[in-house]
Amino acid sequence: MNTGLKITAFAAAVAATFGTAYGVGQGVDPVTAEKEKKPASEHGGHTDPGGEKKPGGGEEAGGGHADTVPGGLQISERGYSLDLKTSRIAAEKREELRFTVVEEGAGKDGAGRNVTAYEKEHDKELHLIVASHDLRTYRHLHPTRAADGTWSTPVELPEAGGYRVFADFKPEGEKEGLTLGADLAVAGRYAPGALPASGPTAEVDGYEVSLKGGLKPGKSSDVTLNVEKNGRPVTDLQPYLGAYGHLVALRSGDLAYLHVHPTGEPGDGKTEPGPAVSFKATAPSTGSYRLFLDFKHEGKVRTAAFTVNAGAVPPGSGSNETPDQAPDAHDH
Repeated sequence: MNTGLKITAFAAAVAATFGTAYGVGQGVDPVTAEKEKKPASEHGGHTDPGGEKKPGGGEEAGGGHADTVPGGLQISERGYSLDLKTSRIAAEKREELRFTVVEEGAGKDGAGRNVTAYEKEHDKELHLIVASHDLRTYRHLHPTRAADGTWSTPVELPEAGGYRVFADFKPEGEKEGLTLGADLAVAGRYAPGALPASGPTAEVDGYEVSLKGGLKPGKSSDVTLNVEKNGRPVTDLQPYLGAYGHLVALRSGDLAYLHVHPTGEPGDGKTEPGPAVSFKATAPSTGSYRLFLDFKHEGKVRTAAFTVNAGAVPPGSGSNETPDQAPDAHDH
């Protein structure tokens, strides 16, 4: 066999191997060059529920692209780094996920120091999101923090493949929070799935959630989700994380993270406990996004997922599929 044929055969063998298994010899998270701390106004991972905010706080660019990197794409930002101690786990096995948030240069001799003081946002010091790269599996977790700043939480993921871990938090003394992301490899047999089709409704545990509105590249838009059960409007949603709904949007392809919250909150004298939960959201660019709505009713938190298109993306058809959820996918 000549050299060219040997190379071709080797490449085919590698492709076949990785088409059936994942996690063996998985590489580490991509390295991001250290950046200077940016003013809090430049953080692009959150949308102010009180009004419009351009992604990244800068001017809109052509085609709806922001001038700063969306949340969750970097492992380090504004002098903080996400140190994922658990870089790989096995599929269908309950394991502990451990990580720290490190403030660069804050320790002795210029070394980094674990962050141990946070400001609570929506009842928690830190929100942890784990999502598969194909956006079919989603977990919203609230880990516990040890005195030394190490966070931990049990997690069980059903499918092998690549996942992204997002830490959403606000260190004490910072004017605004930030979202850092790191890759997690889940070992086992791997078969990637297609992005679920877009559609106006999602069903989960006997509930039907309908979506009104959509995402606009570089512009704030209204997104309203209406919750029904057995054909009747749900008018007694329970507060969850200080609101009647919690929404996370992830961009298909790179999993850019957009964390938004309702325009009102329980006890403000004007926000009803359902059936509608309204948000303001800004898509950082054109593309397809996966929306995950967490809502609490009758003592249990459920997640409804939607695929939406922002800008000139050919729309799909059909209903949205319920994301894979474990019984412990939420903390109550």
